[in-house]
Amino acid sequence: MANTHVSFTKYGWSSCLWILVIGFQYGYHISALNQIQAVLTCKIANPSLFPPYKYVPTTCIPMSDFTFSFVTAIFTVGGLAGSLVANLIMDRWGRKGASKICAVLMAGGSGLFGISGSVVSLLLGRFLVGVGSGIGLCVGPIFLAEIAPAQISGSVGVLTQLGIVLGIMVTQMVGIRFATPTGWRLVFLFSCLLSLLQILTSPLMVESPAWLLKRRHFDDYHKVVSKLWGRKPPVELEESLLEEAQQSDDNHIPNVNVPQLFALRELRRPLAIVSLAMLSQQISGINAVLYYSNNILAKSLPEFGPYVSLGITVVNVLMTFPPIVLIERMGRKPLLTISILGALASLTCIGFGLNIGSVSLSSVAIVTFVMSFAIGLGPIPFVMIPDVSPAHAVSAISSVALSLNWIANFIVGLVFLPLRNFLAGGDMLKEGRIFYVFVILLFSSTFMLSRMYRG
Repeated sequence: MANTHVSFTKYGWSSCLWILVIGFQYGYHISALNQIQAVLTCKIANPSLFPPYKYVPTTCIPMSDFTFSFVTAIFTVGGLAGSLVANLIMDRWGRKGASKICAVLMAGGSGLFGISGSVVSLLLGRFLVGVGSGIGLCVGPIFLAEIAPAQISGSVGVLTQLGIVLGIMVTQMVGIRFATPTGWRLVFLFSCLLSLLQILTSPLMVESPAWLLKRRHFDDYHKVVSKLWGRKPPVELEESLLEEAQQSDDNHIPNVNVPQLFALRELRRPLAIVSLAMLSQQISGINAVLYYSNNILAKSLPEFGPYVSLGITVVNVLMTFPPIVLIERMGRKPLLTISILGALASLTCIGFGLNIGSVSLSSVAIVTFVMSFAIGLGPIPFVMIPDVSPAHAVSAISSVALSLNWIANFIVGLVFLPLRNFLAGGDMLKEGRIFYVFVILLFSSTFMLSRMYRG
Protein backbone atom coordinates (compact mmCIF):
# COMPACT_ATOMS: atom_id res chain seq x y z
CA MET A 1 0.00 0.00 0.00
CA ALA A 2 1.41 3.40 -0.97
CA ASN A 3 2.41 5.83 1.69
CA THR A 4 -0.24 8.53 1.75
CA HIS A 5 1.13 10.47 4.69
CA VAL A 6 1.53 14.19 4.08
CA SER A 7 3.06 16.59 6.56
CA PHE A 8 3.93 20.27 6.76
CA THR A 9 7.11 21.73 5.34
CA LYS A 10 8.94 24.48 7.21
CA TYR A 11 7.09 26.92 5.00
CA GLY A 12 3.81 25.28 6.00
CA TRP A 13 4.56 25.78 9.68
CA SER A 14 5.55 29.41 9.02
CA SER A 15 2.19 29.88 7.29
CA CYS A 16 0.48 28.50 10.42
CA LEU A 17 2.41 31.00 12.53
CA TRP A 18 1.32 33.87 10.28
CA ILE A 19 -2.34 32.84 10.52
CA LEU A 20 -2.15 32.37 14.29
CA VAL A 21 -1.34 36.06 14.74
CA ILE A 22 -5.08 36.56 14.21
CA GLY A 23 -6.00 34.38 17.19
CA PHE A 24 -3.19 35.94 19.22
CA GLN A 25 -4.56 39.43 18.59
CA TYR A 26 -8.07 38.36 19.56
CA GLY A 27 -6.81 36.93 22.85
CA TYR A 28 -4.62 39.99 23.40
CA HIS A 29 -7.59 42.34 23.20
CA ILE A 30 -9.87 40.13 25.31
CA SER A 31 -7.73 40.99 28.33
CA ALA A 32 -6.05 44.20 27.19
CA LEU A 33 -8.09 46.38 29.57
CA ASN A 34 -7.95 44.09 32.60
CA GLN A 35 -4.61 45.14 34.12
CA ILE A 36 -4.78 48.80 33.08
CA GLN A 37 -8.34 49.58 34.21
CA ALA A 38 -7.29 51.66 37.20
CA VAL A 39 -4.80 53.88 35.35
CA LEU A 40 -6.96 54.19 32.24
CA THR A 41 -10.03 55.34 34.21
CA CYS A 42 -8.09 57.72 36.53
CA LYS A 43 -8.67 55.58 39.63
CA ILE A 44 -5.11 56.03 40.85
CA ALA A 45 -3.56 58.42 43.32
CA ASN A 46 -2.05 61.67 42.03
CA PRO A 47 -2.21 61.00 38.29
CA SER A 48 -0.91 64.53 37.66
CA LEU A 49 2.51 63.44 38.91
CA PHE A 50 3.00 61.67 35.59
CA PRO A 51 3.24 64.16 32.70
CA PRO A 52 1.66 63.03 29.42
CA TYR A 53 3.69 62.25 26.34
CA LYS A 54 4.21 65.14 23.94
CA TYR A 55 1.79 63.84 21.33
CA VAL A 56 -1.00 62.43 23.50
CA PRO A 57 -3.68 64.56 25.13
CA THR A 58 -3.97 63.09 28.63
CA THR A 59 -2.64 60.46 31.01
CA CYS A 60 -6.08 58.95 31.73
CA ILE A 61 -9.73 59.19 30.73
CA PRO A 62 -12.28 59.43 33.60
CA MET A 63 -14.96 56.71 33.38
CA SER A 64 -17.58 55.17 35.63
CA ASP A 65 -17.73 51.38 36.02
CA PHE A 66 -20.63 51.24 33.58
CA THR A 67 -18.80 53.34 30.97
CA PHE A 68 -15.72 51.15 31.32
CA SER A 69 -17.92 48.06 30.93
CA PHE A 70 -19.35 49.56 27.75
CA VAL A 71 -15.86 50.28 26.37
CA THR A 72 -14.98 46.68 27.22
CA ALA A 73 -18.13 45.27 25.61
CA ILE A 74 -18.06 47.37 22.41
CA PHE A 75 -15.27 45.03 21.32
CA THR A 76 -17.87 42.29 21.02
CA VAL A 77 -20.26 44.52 19.05
CA GLY A 78 -17.50 45.00 16.50
CA GLY A 79 -16.82 41.28 16.60
CA LEU A 80 -20.46 40.58 15.81
CA ALA A 81 -20.38 43.00 12.85
CA GLY A 82 -17.19 41.40 11.54
CA SER A 83 -18.48 37.85 11.84
CA LEU A 84 -21.70 38.74 10.00
CA VAL A 85 -19.78 39.85 6.90
CA ALA A 86 -16.87 37.40 7.22
CA ASN A 87 -18.38 34.78 4.90
CA LEU A 88 -18.80 37.37 2.13
CA ILE A 89 -15.23 38.56 2.55
CA MET A 90 -13.79 35.02 2.64
CA ASP A 91 -15.66 33.92 -0.47
CA ARG A 92 -14.88 37.11 -2.39
CA TRP A 93 -11.24 37.73 -1.48
CA GLY A 94 -10.19 34.31 -0.23
CA ARG A 95 -8.84 33.23 3.14
CA LYS A 96 -5.59 35.17 2.72
CA GLY A 97 -7.41 38.34 1.63
CA ALA A 98 -9.75 38.13 4.61
CA SER A 99 -6.75 37.73 6.92
CA LYS A 100 -5.15 40.88 5.48
CA ILE A 101 -8.36 42.85 5.97
CA CYS A 102 -8.45 41.62 9.56
CA ALA A 103 -4.87 42.82 10.12
CA VAL A 104 -5.63 46.27 8.66
CA LEU A 105 -8.60 46.72 11.01
CA MET A 106 -6.55 45.51 13.98
CA ALA A 107 -3.73 47.93 13.20
CA GLY A 108 -6.09 50.88 12.76
CA GLY A 109 -8.17 50.15 15.84
CA SER A 110 -5.21 49.48 18.13
CA GLY A 111 -3.39 52.57 16.92
CA LEU A 112 -6.44 54.77 17.49
CA PHE A 113 -6.99 53.36 21.00
CA GLY A 114 -3.33 53.96 21.79
CA ILE A 115 -3.56 57.69 21.03
CA SER A 116 -7.12 58.28 22.30
CA GLY A 117 -7.98 61.24 24.48
CA SER A 118 -11.71 60.65 24.92
CA VAL A 119 -14.24 57.90 25.50
CA VAL A 120 -15.55 58.32 21.94
CA SER A 121 -12.17 57.57 20.36
CA LEU A 122 -11.68 54.65 22.77
CA LEU A 123 -15.02 53.22 21.64
CA LEU A 124 -14.21 53.65 17.95
CA GLY A 125 -10.76 52.10 18.28
CA ARG A 126 -12.01 49.12 20.26
CA PHE A 127 -14.94 48.68 17.85
CA LEU A 128 -12.55 48.46 14.88
CA VAL A 129 -10.42 45.92 16.72
CA GLY A 130 -13.62 43.95 17.35
CA VAL A 131 -14.57 43.99 13.66
CA GLY A 132 -11.11 42.68 12.78
CA SER A 133 -11.41 39.99 15.44
CA GLY A 134 -14.85 38.95 14.18
CA ILE A 135 -13.52 38.43 10.66
CA GLY A 136 -10.35 36.82 11.99
CA LEU A 137 -12.08 34.29 14.22
CA CYS A 138 -14.13 33.11 11.24
CA VAL A 139 -11.27 32.89 8.75
CA GLY A 140 -8.49 31.68 11.08
CA PRO A 141 -9.79 28.17 11.95
CA ILE A 142 -10.96 27.61 8.36
CA PHE A 143 -7.62 28.74 6.92
CA LEU A 144 -5.74 26.42 9.29
CA ALA A 145 -8.00 23.47 8.50
CA GLU A 146 -7.63 24.00 4.75
CA ILE A 147 -3.83 24.21 4.74
CA ALA A 148 -3.32 21.36 7.24
CA PRO A 149 -2.63 17.78 6.13
CA ALA A 150 -5.55 15.51 7.05
CA GLN A 151 -3.50 13.40 9.48
CA ILE A 152 -2.87 16.37 11.79
CA SER A 153 -5.85 18.61 11.03
CA GLY A 154 -7.32 18.22 14.52
CA SER A 155 -4.04 19.02 16.25
CA VAL A 156 -3.41 21.99 13.95
CA GLY A 157 -6.96 23.20 14.58
CA VAL A 158 -6.25 23.37 18.32
CA LEU A 159 -3.50 25.91 17.57
CA THR A 160 -6.19 28.58 17.13
CA GLN A 161 -6.98 28.33 20.83
CA LEU A 162 -3.27 28.24 21.65
CA GLY A 163 -2.82 31.53 19.80
CA ILE A 164 -5.75 33.03 21.71
CA VAL A 165 -4.50 32.03 25.15
CA LEU A 166 -0.95 33.14 24.35
CA GLY A 167 -2.40 36.54 23.45
CA ILE A 168 -4.26 36.67 26.75
CA MET A 169 -1.12 35.76 28.69
CA VAL A 170 1.08 38.29 26.89
CA THR A 171 -1.38 41.13 27.43
CA GLN A 172 -1.51 40.33 31.15
CA MET A 173 2.29 40.45 31.32
CA VAL A 174 2.50 43.64 29.29
CA GLY A 175 -0.35 45.14 31.33
CA ILE A 176 1.44 44.58 34.65
CA ARG A 177 4.59 46.20 33.26
CA PHE A 178 2.90 49.17 31.61
CA ALA A 179 -0.04 49.79 33.99
CA THR A 180 1.08 53.40 34.53
CA PRO A 181 -0.48 56.70 33.45
CA THR A 182 2.21 57.14 30.79
CA GLY A 183 2.64 53.50 29.84
CA TRP A 184 -0.83 52.04 29.20
CA ARG A 185 -0.88 53.33 25.61
CA LEU A 186 2.08 51.10 24.75
CA VAL A 187 -0.11 48.06 25.37
CA PHE A 188 -2.13 48.99 22.28
CA LEU A 189 0.71 50.33 20.17
CA PHE A 190 2.42 46.94 20.51
CA SER A 191 -0.68 45.30 18.99
CA CYS A 192 -0.70 47.89 16.20
CA LEU A 193 2.93 47.13 15.30
CA LEU A 194 2.27 43.38 15.28
CA SER A 195 -0.60 43.80 12.81
CA LEU A 196 1.52 46.04 10.61
CA LEU A 197 4.17 43.31 10.55
CA GLN A 198 1.54 40.79 9.52
CA ILE A 199 0.43 43.07 6.67
CA LEU A 200 4.01 43.58 5.46
CA THR A 201 4.68 39.82 5.39
CA SER A 202 1.39 38.89 3.72
CA PRO A 203 2.88 38.84 0.16
CA LEU A 204 5.00 35.87 1.30
CA MET A 205 1.91 33.82 2.27
CA VAL A 206 -0.19 31.52 0.07
CA GLU A 207 -3.91 31.13 -0.41
CA SER A 208 -5.86 28.17 0.95
CA PRO A 209 -5.53 25.08 -1.33
CA ALA A 210 -9.21 24.24 -0.87
CA TRP A 211 -10.28 27.74 -1.93
CA LEU A 212 -8.01 27.63 -4.99
CA LEU A 213 -9.33 24.22 -6.00
CA LYS A 214 -12.92 25.33 -5.59
CA ARG A 215 -12.20 28.29 -7.88
CA ARG A 216 -10.56 25.94 -10.40
CA HIS A 217 -7.11 27.56 -10.08
CA PHE A 218 -5.39 24.22 -10.61
CA ASP A 219 -1.89 25.51 -11.37
CA ASP A 220 -1.89 27.70 -8.28
CA TYR A 221 -3.32 24.82 -6.24
CA HIS A 222 -0.46 22.48 -7.13
CA LYS A 223 2.15 25.16 -6.42
CA VAL A 224 0.60 25.90 -3.03
CA VAL A 225 0.32 22.29 -1.83
CA SER A 226 3.91 21.70 -2.90
CA LYS A 227 5.06 24.63 -0.76
CA LEU A 228 2.91 23.61 2.21
CA TRP A 229 3.28 19.83 2.15
CA GLY A 230 6.47 19.27 0.14
CA ARG A 231 4.80 17.20 -2.57
CA LYS A 232 1.46 16.54 -4.21
CA PRO A 233 -1.31 15.39 -1.87
CA PRO A 234 -2.40 11.75 -1.99
CA VAL A 235 -4.49 10.93 -5.06
CA GLU A 236 -7.40 9.97 -2.80
CA LEU A 237 -7.40 13.39 -1.11
CA GLU A 238 -7.15 15.33 -4.35
CA GLU A 239 -9.91 13.28 -5.97
CA SER A 240 -12.23 13.82 -2.97
CA LEU A 241 -11.64 17.57 -3.08
CA LEU A 242 -12.27 17.68 -6.82
CA GLU A 243 -15.42 15.57 -6.44
CA GLU A 244 -16.77 17.86 -3.73
CA ALA A 245 -16.06 20.92 -5.84
CA GLN A 246 -17.75 19.29 -8.84
CA GLN A 247 -20.83 18.40 -6.79
CA SER A 248 -21.12 21.99 -5.63
CA ASP A 249 -20.97 23.18 -9.23
CA ASP A 250 -23.49 20.60 -10.40
CA ASN A 251 -25.95 21.69 -7.71
CA HIS A 252 -25.40 25.35 -8.59
CA ILE A 253 -24.51 26.24 -5.02
CA PRO A 254 -20.77 26.99 -5.10
CA ASN A 255 -21.19 28.95 -1.91
CA VAL A 256 -24.09 28.99 0.51
CA ASN A 257 -25.01 32.36 1.98
CA VAL A 258 -26.46 32.96 5.42
CA PRO A 259 -30.18 33.06 4.45
CA GLN A 260 -29.80 29.73 2.62
CA LEU A 261 -28.55 28.07 5.80
CA PHE A 262 -32.01 28.30 7.28
CA ALA A 263 -33.74 27.20 4.07
CA LEU A 264 -31.65 24.09 3.35
CA ARG A 265 -32.72 21.26 5.64
CA GLU A 266 -29.44 19.32 5.32
CA LEU A 267 -27.49 22.26 6.75
CA ARG A 268 -29.59 22.80 9.86
CA ARG A 269 -27.91 20.09 11.92
CA PRO A 270 -24.29 21.21 11.32
CA LEU A 271 -25.39 24.81 11.89
CA ALA A 272 -27.03 23.87 15.20
CA ILE A 273 -24.01 21.83 16.35
CA VAL A 274 -21.45 24.56 15.64
CA SER A 275 -23.71 27.30 17.02
CA LEU A 276 -24.33 25.45 20.29
CA ALA A 277 -20.61 24.76 20.67
CA MET A 278 -19.71 28.41 20.12
CA LEU A 279 -22.50 29.58 22.41
CA SER A 280 -21.33 27.22 25.16
CA GLN A 281 -17.89 28.82 25.11
CA GLN A 282 -19.25 32.17 26.20
CA ILE A 283 -22.05 31.19 28.57
CA SER A 284 -19.53 29.16 30.54
CA GLY A 285 -18.40 32.55 31.88
CA ILE A 286 -14.80 32.21 30.70
CA ASN A 287 -14.57 35.76 29.42
CA ALA A 288 -16.17 37.13 32.58
CA VAL A 289 -13.22 35.60 34.43
CA LEU A 290 -10.72 36.93 31.88
CA TYR A 291 -12.28 40.40 31.67
CA TYR A 292 -12.82 40.89 35.40
CA SER A 293 -10.51 38.50 37.26
CA ASN A 294 -8.87 41.43 39.04
CA ASN A 295 -12.28 42.71 40.12
CA ILE A 296 -13.49 39.24 41.19
CA LEU A 297 -10.45 38.68 43.38
CA ALA A 298 -9.82 42.27 44.44
CA LYS A 299 -11.62 42.05 47.79
CA SER A 300 -10.06 38.70 48.67
CA LEU A 301 -6.56 39.33 47.33
CA PRO A 302 -6.15 43.10 47.03
CA GLU A 303 -2.36 42.99 46.73
CA PHE A 304 -1.99 39.92 44.56
CA GLY A 305 -5.02 40.15 42.26
CA PRO A 306 -3.01 41.16 39.13
CA TYR A 307 -0.52 38.34 39.66
CA VAL A 308 -3.26 35.77 40.22
CA SER A 309 -4.79 36.98 36.94
CA LEU A 310 -1.45 36.46 35.23
CA GLY A 311 -1.17 33.01 36.82
CA ILE A 312 -4.61 32.12 35.46
CA THR A 313 -3.52 32.97 31.93
CA VAL A 314 -0.30 30.96 32.29
CA VAL A 315 -2.38 27.93 33.32
CA ASN A 316 -4.65 28.59 30.35
CA VAL A 317 -1.66 28.43 28.00
CA LEU A 318 -0.15 25.31 29.56
CA MET A 319 -3.44 23.39 29.47
CA THR A 320 -3.92 24.13 25.76
CA PHE A 321 -1.04 21.83 24.89
CA PRO A 322 -2.62 18.50 26.01
CA PRO A 323 -5.50 18.74 23.47
CA ILE A 324 -2.96 19.08 20.65
CA VAL A 325 -1.92 15.50 21.43
CA LEU A 326 -5.17 14.11 22.83
CA ILE A 327 -7.69 15.33 20.26
CA GLU A 328 -6.67 12.77 17.62
CA ARG A 329 -6.25 9.95 20.20
CA MET A 330 -9.37 10.44 22.34
CA GLY A 331 -11.67 12.06 19.80
CA ARG A 332 -13.53 15.35 19.94
CA LYS A 333 -16.58 14.38 22.00
CA PRO A 334 -14.86 12.53 24.90
CA LEU A 335 -12.41 15.39 25.37
CA LEU A 336 -15.24 17.92 25.22
CA THR A 337 -17.28 15.95 27.78
CA ILE A 338 -14.39 15.87 30.28
CA SER A 339 -13.91 19.60 29.79
CA ILE A 340 -17.58 20.40 30.40
CA LEU A 341 -17.84 18.27 33.55
CA GLY A 342 -14.72 19.91 34.97
CA ALA A 343 -16.03 23.37 34.12
CA LEU A 344 -19.42 22.73 35.79
CA ALA A 345 -17.78 21.44 38.98
CA SER A 346 -15.31 24.35 39.06
CA LEU A 347 -17.98 27.02 38.52
CA THR A 348 -19.98 25.56 41.39
CA CYS A 349 -16.91 25.70 43.64
CA ILE A 350 -16.11 29.29 42.60
CA GLY A 351 -19.59 30.40 43.61
CA PHE A 352 -19.52 28.46 46.86
CA GLY A 353 -16.02 29.69 47.73
CA LEU A 354 -16.90 33.34 47.17
CA ASN A 355 -20.11 32.97 49.17
CA ILE A 356 -18.37 31.55 52.24
CA GLY A 357 -15.42 33.91 51.96
CA SER A 358 -12.91 31.14 51.21
CA VAL A 359 -10.04 32.75 49.31
CA SER A 360 -8.24 29.46 48.75
CA LEU A 361 -11.27 27.58 47.44
CA SER A 362 -12.39 30.32 45.05
CA SER A 363 -8.84 30.91 43.75
CA VAL A 364 -8.16 27.20 43.19
CA ALA A 365 -11.58 26.74 41.58
CA ILE A 366 -10.93 29.60 39.14
CA VAL A 367 -7.68 27.91 38.12
CA THR A 368 -9.36 24.50 37.67
CA PHE A 369 -12.15 26.16 35.69
CA VAL A 370 -9.62 27.69 33.29
CA MET A 371 -7.85 24.31 33.04
CA SER A 372 -11.10 22.53 32.25
CA PHE A 373 -12.07 25.11 29.65
CA ALA A 374 -8.66 24.96 27.97
CA ILE A 375 -8.67 21.22 27.30
CA GLY A 376 -11.98 21.12 25.45
CA LEU A 377 -14.48 23.97 25.48
CA GLY A 378 -11.82 26.38 24.27
CA PRO A 379 -10.28 24.63 21.25
CA ILE A 380 -12.81 22.01 20.10
CA PRO A 381 -15.59 24.37 18.85
CA PHE A 382 -13.08 25.89 16.41
CA VAL A 383 -12.04 22.41 15.21
CA MET A 384 -15.70 21.45 14.80
CA ILE A 385 -16.42 24.21 12.25
CA PRO A 386 -14.69 22.53 9.27
CA ASP A 387 -15.30 19.06 10.72
CA VAL A 388 -19.10 19.13 10.59
CA SER A 389 -19.68 21.75 7.88
CA PRO A 390 -19.86 20.93 4.14
CA ALA A 391 -17.18 22.79 2.17
CA HIS A 392 -19.72 24.91 0.30
CA ALA A 393 -21.30 26.06 3.59
CA VAL A 394 -18.34 26.33 5.95
CA SER A 395 -17.97 30.11 5.58
CA ALA A 396 -21.64 30.84 6.21
CA ILE A 397 -21.93 28.40 9.14
CA SER A 398 -18.80 29.88 10.68
CA SER A 399 -20.19 33.39 10.28
CA VAL A 400 -23.51 32.59 11.99
CA ALA A 401 -21.96 30.55 14.80
CA LEU A 402 -19.31 33.17 15.54
CA SER A 403 -22.02 35.84 15.51
CA LEU A 404 -23.81 33.99 18.31
CA ASN A 405 -20.48 33.67 20.11
CA TRP A 406 -19.96 37.43 19.91
CA ILE A 407 -23.52 38.22 21.01
CA ALA A 408 -23.13 36.04 24.10
CA ASN A 409 -19.67 37.53 24.69
CA PHE A 410 -21.14 41.05 24.59
CA ILE A 411 -23.98 40.19 26.97
CA VAL A 412 -21.66 38.49 29.47
CA GLY A 413 -19.12 41.33 29.33
CA LEU A 414 -21.75 44.05 29.76
CA VAL A 415 -23.99 42.55 32.44
CA PHE A 416 -21.56 40.52 34.56
CA LEU A 417 -20.70 43.21 37.11
CA PRO A 418 -24.22 44.73 37.38
CA LEU A 419 -25.84 41.28 37.60
CA ARG A 420 -23.31 40.11 40.19
CA ASN A 421 -24.04 43.19 42.30
CA PHE A 422 -27.81 42.74 41.89
CA LEU A 423 -27.76 39.07 42.89
CA ALA A 424 -25.46 39.84 45.83
CA GLY A 425 -27.71 42.66 47.08
CA GLY A 426 -24.69 44.52 48.42
CA ASP A 427 -23.48 41.53 50.45
CA MET A 428 -19.90 40.59 49.66
CA LEU A 429 -20.57 37.01 50.78
CA LYS A 430 -23.23 36.56 48.10
CA GLU A 431 -21.15 37.61 45.10
CA GLY A 432 -20.66 33.98 44.11
CA ARG A 433 -24.30 33.59 43.11
CA ILE A 434 -23.53 34.83 39.59
CA PHE A 435 -21.48 31.69 38.95
CA TYR A 436 -24.48 29.48 39.66
CA VAL A 437 -26.17 31.20 36.72
CA PHE A 438 -23.26 30.14 34.51
CA VAL A 439 -23.64 26.56 35.78
CA ILE A 440 -27.29 26.45 34.71
CA LEU A 441 -26.66 28.03 31.32
CA LEU A 442 -23.65 25.86 30.49
CA PHE A 443 -25.41 22.64 31.53
CA SER A 444 -28.45 23.48 29.40
CA SER A 445 -26.51 24.30 26.23
CA THR A 446 -24.08 21.40 26.43
CA PHE A 447 -26.88 18.93 27.18
CA MET A 448 -28.51 19.88 23.87
CA LEU A 449 -25.14 19.75 22.12
CA SER A 450 -24.38 16.24 23.41
CA ARG A 451 -27.63 14.93 21.92
CA MET A 452 -26.70 16.22 18.45
CA TYR A 453 -22.91 15.90 18.18
CA ARG A 454 -21.45 12.44 17.68
CA GLY A 455 -17.78 13.55 17.49
